[in-house]
Amino acid sequence: MSAMERSAVLAKADAVIDTVGLYCPIPIIRTAERIRQMAAGAILEILSDDRVILLDLPAWCRSTGNEFMGHREESGEMRLFVRKGNRSGGARHD
Repeated sequence: MSAMERSAVLAKADAVIDTVGLYCPIPIIRTAERIRQMAAGAILEILSDDRVILLDLPAWCRSTGNEFMGHREESGEMRLFVRKGNRSGGARHD
């Protein structure tokens, strides 16, 4: 198990959003909206069944200054974890 997988298994989320059944780009938009409301250092858990999020979410985190903590899979759904960085929390999707 990689360090990223271990941190995802051990992560305790401060908030959870359910994006199951939603596809790109909606899970990232919902993540950006929710993380903007959170304090720096808080952890957001994203539930998703869209496999593209495994590429999109780490890239979004790199571009916005948030930390992708990893993911774990349970019953065909993914649980992904993001720690909010010190920046505002996300690029605008205007």
